[in-house]
Amino acid sequence: MFKSISIFSGTANRPLAEAIASYLELPMGRAEISRFADGEIFARIEENVRGVDVYLVQPTCSPVNDNLMELLVIVDALRRASAGSITAVLPYYGYARQDRKAAPRTPITAKLIADLLTAAGISRVVAVDLHAGQIQGFFSQPFDHLYANRVFLEHLRASFPATPAHGDPPVFVSPDAGGVERTRAYAKRMDADLAIIDKRREKANISEVMHIIGDVADRDCVILDDMIDTAGTLCNAARALKEAGAQRVFAAATHPVLSGPAIERIAASELEEVVVTDTIPLSQAAKETGKFKVLTVARLLGEAVKRIHHSDSVSSLFD
Repeated sequence: MFKSISIFSGTANRPLAEAIASYLELPMGRAEISRFADGEIFARIEENVRGVDVYLVQPTCSPVNDNLMELLVIVDALRRASAGSITAVLPYYGYARQDRKAAPRTPITAKLIADLLTAAGISRVVAVDLHAGQIQGFFSQPFDHLYANRVFLEHLRASFPATPAHGDPPVFVSPDAGGVERTRAYAKRMDADLAIIDKRREKANISEVMHIIGDVADRDCVILDDMIDTAGTLCNAARALKEAGAQRVFAAATHPVLSGPAIERIAASELEEVVVTDTIPLSQAAKETGKFKVLTVARLLGEAVKRIHHSDSVSSLFD
């Protein structure tokens, strides 16, 4: 049991927050979060947090703006209640894809979110698998960037054991050039081969697979990504791999955003299984497809919180 520490949660993913608190053998902090008739968000902290190190768990997933505003309101309530420190634990950082000016006269919204959190009064940020690592530089406060590869590798090693009876390890596939570094890290740790899909995107959320760099014929393939949004890229990649002779195609992605037609696309796709984490709660419709497997990041986040609170190394988690 720790002293002077409390785990609070918004409404976006309370089960994950409760699992983190359980790992740390702590009770959940008590707070009332409600809405007025016009939709305004209200938060009241229902216990003494004066001088307490508070860890507030709230992914800014869909509905993104509601969950973001709720996060800011709770942080403000904690700050005004004289919390000793407020660490925003963001399993999923919304607006992360707007990390640069990709065209004239456009915002850098990921930086705006950082400014809003800073103005609200956060002391530190913990996030999992940022879409763009440079977002850490948008904050003046300490930022702990955690990687879900530790969770995925444990599952993948169990699913594809390195024994002669199970044949070659799977080929790890990057769905685009930007994900090569992530995919190479998995391939290195699994002593496996790497493939890259050359993709040309004409419009946002619309992609076209051009060709595959690497040998995937008669091999199991695992497509790796940080998130699944509309699943167009993922399903096109799975189809291209099958056309190139892949035996079975799996996917692993940290954040199941699953916007628009994503669930229907995955259900009808060549994918055998899609492994995701609980950084974002999986919808009932997704569960009913039978294609999703959810891994929890509660132990990862709980261990990070423990190490931060005791001023121990967080980076050694990934050695």
